[in-house]
Parts: sequence; structure tokens; C-alpha cells
Amino acid sequence: MASMRRVWADVILSAERQHLLRLLAWSGLSIILGTSVVVVLAARRIRSPLLTHFAIQTIAWGVWIALISGIAWRALHLRDVGGAARLERLLWMRIGLDVGCIAVGATLGITSRVTTRRMELVGAGVGVIVQGLALLLLDLQFAGLVSR
Repeated sequence: MASMRRVWADVILSAERQHLLRLLAWSGLSIILGTSVVVVLAARRIRSPLLTHFAIQTIAWGVWIALISGIAWRALHLRDVGGAARLERLLWMRIGLDVGCIAVGATLGITSRVTTRRMELVGAGVGVIVQGLALLLLDLQFAGLVSR
């Protein structure tokens, strides 16, 4: 029985490790994409508030996700049943926050487009939506593994 629990805990640990690796990969891609947009805009001397603020959001979220994932990586450990239940509850809370981020980004983008026509806020809103959608997909994938 103890070996069965050990195997179960190993499966959870492996799934959590894979999730963190995916988050780190996404954060790296976000930083590269945001930096590339900034470099192209600077090289071509293009002034685009929409793209600039999209890139800023992309870079900032990438750095933040990398930081949080790195901290979580260092705290990885085998979980008992209670720890797995806490992980699952935390994951579903994060899924709710991901949906909230998408809603905030949409509200920011739509409101600024309709009321003030400020493209920098539209770019920031789109950046938040993209990050929220990516995190939602990654978290839902992880939830599918943990909630079995």
C-alpha cells in the first residue's frame, strides 16, 4: 500500500514538474517575442503605441511567470493526499484568475478603444488577453492531469 502511494505521489510530482517546465517555456517565448517586437520597432524607427505596449505587457508577464515558476520549481516535493488536494484547489483558483485576467484585458482594450481611442491601452489589453489565454490553457491542461 505504501508503494502505491509513493507511485501516486511520483505521478503528481512529475505532472507538476512538466507544468512548471511548460510555464518556463512560455515565459521564455514571451520575453523573446516582446523583445523582438521592441527591437523591430526601434530598428525600423516605427512609432506604434499599440505594439509597444503589447510588447511591454508580453515582456513583463514573461519575467513574472518565470520568477513565479522558478520559485515553485525550488519548492517541488512529493505530496500526500492533503497536499494534492491543496494543489488542486490552488490550481482551480488560478484558472479562475486566468479567466479574470482575460476579462480585465478585454475590458481595458474595448473600453479604451471605444472611449478614448488610446492605442497604447488597446495594446496593453491585448497583451493581457494573450497571457491570460495562454495561462488558462496551460493550467487547464495541468488540471486535467491532477484532477484524475
